[in-house]
Amino acid sequence: MDFFNSAIDVLQTLVIALGGGLCVWGGINLLEGYGQDNPAAKSQGVKQLVAGGGVALIGVTLIPLLSGLLG
Repeated sequence: MDFFNSAIDVLQTLVIALGGGLCVWGGINLLEGYGQDNPAAKSQGVKQLVAGGGVALIGVTLIPLLSGLLG
């Protein structure tokens, strides 16, 4: 059981880090789109920013619920 809980913690950390990285990448694309007045880059940046936030939110809210499956 302890191994399962530590695996859940690692999975949660990885998912949050992936979401955070996607948010940062989206923010960079968004700022680049504003700097070059490029609507396509702005659109892609906003999509990546929102998607990264969603992935991080899943890591914060849903991944810890997995520990209750065996508990």
